[in-house]
Amino acid sequence: MTTTTPPPLPVTVVTGANSGIGRAIAIHLAAQGHTVYGTVRSVEKAAKLNAMAADAHVEVQLVELDIADDASVRAGLAQVLEEAGQVDVLVNNAGIGGNGVVEEASIETYREVMNVNFFGALRCLKAVLPGMRERRRGTIVNITSVVGRFAAIAQAPYTASKWALEGASEELAQEVAGFGIRVAIIEPGITKSAIFVKNVDTTDAGSEYEPHMRRMFQFYAAGLAQATDPFEVAKVVHQAITTSTPVLRYPVSWGGPEILARRPTLSDEEWIGLGAIADDDAYYRAFSDTFGVDITPTT
Repeated sequence: MTTTTPPPLPVTVVTGANSGIGRAIAIHLAAQGHTVYGTVRSVEKAAKLNAMAADAHVEVQLVELDIADDASVRAGLAQVLEEAGQVDVLVNNAGIGGNGVVEEASIETYREVMNVNFFGALRCLKAVLPGMRERRRGTIVNITSVVGRFAAIAQAPYTASKWALEGASEELAQEVAGFGIRVAIIEPGITKSAIFVKNVDTTDAGSEYEPHMRRMFQFYAAGLAQATDPFEVAKVVHQAITTSTPVLRYPVSWGGPEILARRPTLSDEEWIGLGAIADDDAYYRAFSDTFGVDITPTT
């Protein structure tokens, strides 16, 4: 009688695992049989993650890692490689928000947001790709945003960082296809997450751009009332990793699929014209009619 050795459990690193989408992804993939390493900036502050993992009867192994710092990324991922031997799946999830119109947002804000959202993802994937190439298999999952392909008003630093990650992901997917490595871009709309509580920067009083900020906050107010559970995003991540018919992009969550499906049908001139609408109510109606996503205030 012959015995078959079961395949080893995939070793998966999820960055930004301490809250929101990252926490849901880490717990869900652990429940699907992955050996999950969740990166956090402070293990001491991971009590909720540990409690939720325990409630789900899974284990998420914690690694202290700050994706904004070269040395921290090297040390954190070296720890994973020393303990697990390899990384089969990297989920680049960690990120920060960044409000502001193009003119008013400071260069320092652009630099900070790009360093985390774009360079942070690059630091991590650069650390794991050599091993994936050597083994001729692996998956890189980059969590971008609906604004990775839709230039939402008054979020210039955040939008720029997500567009950059979309572009790099698309290029990477072609570059590593011959090595048996899969790249997946997950594009969430509005999902229940602590990022929105922290992302409250606005324009200075009296700014001529104030209407754009007001409309941006109304978009999120409408979405937060119907925000998607982060575990729904986690399910899409698992699908992207395991499907036999992979695609590059996976829009998900409130507003995401609708906006990204309709934006290509809109001419650039029509898109620009939305910004020229002077009246808020007229803008909300036009946005809702254009994208099929109702952002009209309820009161």
